[in-house]
Amino acid sequence: MATQTAENRPDLSTQDSITVRFAGDSGDGMQLTGGQFTLSTALAGNDLATFPDFPAEIRAPQGTLFGVSAFQINFGSRQISTAGDAPDVLVAMNPAALKTNLGALKPGGLIIADTGAFTKRNLEKAHYDSNPLEDGSLAKFDLLAFDISERTVEAVKPFGLGNKDALRSKNMWTLGLALWMFDRPREPIHDWLRAKFKNKPDIADANIAALDAGHAYGETAELAGPLKQVDMPPAPAEPGLYRTITGAEAVSLGLVAGAQLAELPMFFGGYPITPASAILHHLAKLKEFGVTTFQAEDEIAAICSAIGASYAGQLGVTSSSGPGIALKGEAMGLAIMVELPLVIVNSQRGGPSTGLPTKTEQSDLYQAVYGRNGDAPMPVIAARSPSDAFDVAIEACRIATQYMTPVMLLTDGYIANAAEPWLVPDPETFEPFPAQFLEQLPEGEPFLAYKRDEKGARPWVKPGTPGLMHRVGGIEKDELTGNISYEPANHQKMTDLRRDKVLGVAVPDQEVALGDDTGELVVVGWGSTYGPIRQAVSRWIEKGRKVSHVHVRNIWPLPKNLGQLLGGFDKVLVPEMNTGQFKTVLRDQLLIDAESLTKTSGQPFYINELEAAIGERLS
Repeated sequence: MATQTAENRPDLSTQDSITVRFAGDSGDGMQLTGGQFTLSTALAGNDLATFPDFPAEIRAPQGTLFGVSAFQINFGSRQISTAGDAPDVLVAMNPAALKTNLGALKPGGLIIADTGAFTKRNLEKAHYDSNPLEDGSLAKFDLLAFDISERTVEAVKPFGLGNKDALRSKNMWTLGLALWMFDRPREPIHDWLRAKFKNKPDIADANIAALDAGHAYGETAELAGPLKQVDMPPAPAEPGLYRTITGAEAVSLGLVAGAQLAELPMFFGGYPITPASAILHHLAKLKEFGVTTFQAEDEIAAICSAIGASYAGQLGVTSSSGPGIALKGEAMGLAIMVELPLVIVNSQRGGPSTGLPTKTEQSDLYQAVYGRNGDAPMPVIAARSPSDAFDVAIEACRIATQYMTPVMLLTDGYIANAAEPWLVPDPETFEPFPAQFLEQLPEGEPFLAYKRDEKGARPWVKPGTPGLMHRVGGIEKDELTGNISYEPANHQKMTDLRRDKVLGVAVPDQEVALGDDTGELVVVGWGSTYGPIRQAVSRWIEKGRKVSHVHVRNIWPLPKNLGQLLGGFDKVLVPEMNTGQFKTVLRDQLLIDAESLTKTSGQPFYINELEAAIGERLS
């Protein structure tokens, strides 16, 4: 049924980008559906960005509002840098999915709904007094409502599946319809299903049948308008080998590449926590690259095992999210005290305490920069997108090994779970930074375990090296020998040396990501706000306003030219998914009168809300 006149309905065929959101129960396979639609979209040559949004509960009660799982993809024939604001198309597999996602849909957008799931019981669970598919409440949208459940059961009937098992294939039926709607090939999904269910060929065949049935419905159904096939041309792209990558995958590959460039084996000590667990999962598959993975009994054991590996001459790495990073705090102080290389990945999520495990935030910046007992500085860098996480992970490995220091790498739930096309780099373009171990002393010289080089780094010595025995522990060190020292003057000097080493880390000068070096307003971002900020700033530049975008990778220490650069603008706006933490760092370090724009809803910034905020400051 179509509920809007054709002349008022948006024409998807004229758009250079389209946003689609799949939503249903956490058991409906929406993440899998979105992932496979992403694969087909990448193969079609479109640029894309995704946003998986799933419930915190492992298996929430079926049909409930808090059990809705959604997957949004923005794809197009132009450069895509965000997962999109309001969806053009919402696929709602039940009433709860419709209710929780309807507010985001564009006016005039298309709703595809499974009437088979709009039962009296499901409507009650979603707190509907009447059926929204029938009461006219969706009049400002296009509505295509039919019984997907019944059509799925009919499609898989020849394979002898029971009703419950048959309904598990309705996500594939829906995917088939979406593939038809956007002119995507089915063969890659066929191949994937056969590989996934290679030991259960009847299940593979049933899912393929459901997929093909959904595709055939789009081809043959006599529908009066709402459902049209849309052809989206490929996006212009630099020649090369591309693959779709998530932030967690990119971090994992970047850590491996960093260890290879440092010519070190890598030890990863981790403990499962959402959304950081995926890094452990990915690294466990990369043993052939000299990677050892260890799932510890708790967060403290995980980081201490990584510190032990670094002491033994490997690159120690650990990973967690905010609550786990808090538990690792004392051990981070140990790594700072003994001055060993260590990479700590923090995939930020909503907080405090255990917070919102599946929602995204940037609220661990204070924790990263200041959050340890004593004066315990460490470099902090932040990835801006899934693909950027690869380069940032390599940089974290370089800093850790060259300066003999722990480094914290910040991502967040959005970066970790989201996917985008990645131009696979040529390994020959990366400059190695081989780690240097002290193996012997010039004749007649005593061994001084904390004698520093020009970077402020102490020597790295493998245990058992003849003549180079030294003390390691968490109590303050003598400035040269490394022996325990309680002398006041020595503690003052060692505190200053550790601080100066971190402040002396070579950080590239800050560049302007978009716009001019001076102007009316600069929007300063860090982390995953990059995409929406870039799009919002570009809209104001197109309107003729002097607005620029600066995105900071090196959070601590800051680029040395950052203060001078920001001083060239009349106003400084800092959007963050926290209550203004980076704004505080900028004011503290640079005496910049920066203004915050904050969001802590567990959702990323929308382009429109940033565009509106910029407009308010310009007026």
